Amino acid sequence: MNKVEIEGICLEYCWYGEVSDSNLTIVMLHEGLGCVGLWKQFPEQLAQQTGCRVLAYSRQGYGGSDPVTPPRSLRYMHQEGIDVLPLLLDALSIDKVVLFGHSDGASIALVFAGSQQDERLQGLILLAPHVFNEEKCVQSITLARQFYERGDLRERLEKYHGNNVDGAFWGWNKAWLDPAFRGWNLEEYLQGIEVPLLMIQGEDDEYGTLAQ
Repeated sequence: MNKVEIEGICLEYCWYGEVSDSNLTIVMLHEGLGCVGLWKQFPEQLAQQTGCRVLAYSRQGYGGSDPVTPPRSLRYMHQEGIDVLPLLLDALSIDKVVLFGHSDGASIALVFAGSQQDERLQGLILLAPHVFNEEKCVQSITLARQFYERGDLRERLEKYHGNNVDGAFWGWNKAWLDPAFRGWNLEEYLQGIEVPLLMIQGEDDEYGTLAQ
């Protein structure tokens, strides 16, 4: 696993596949409890199927990246999309990018695409993005807290996050369950998106409905 420093914070990352003639890179943005390791074999499969080079990285506080000091800002997805992601692309010399985001990662991709006209961005693939907070999500995240405190969720996540496990879980969980987060909404960014977009939302997703 490699490390890159972004404004004094070390983030882990991993490359998959080879540089193609198109010079297009797919950058994977993980979900609220994800990291590089939790993508498992998917980035390698994606590189093989598309012929593109694929990059996966762990945000601060996840996986083997530097820890985050709690509590997380309720604007942590905005900060990642507006402040961190452009610098990551700079640091790794990525010139043409498609963002592949899952859940929180898809929301970060929306913020990135809608807040700036970055000429490197060629498209978005969004798997179950959160565009606004809805009751189904709150209920499922409340249930996840119970599994973490009383079940085996912490143990399963610790295999991937190590010493970051509590910060990763509680940073995500407490932000989404904060009463001030009920009005969280990204619709203002949608009109600024000028690249092709593929959005996938499962009918039975426990964290979001087709209203997203």
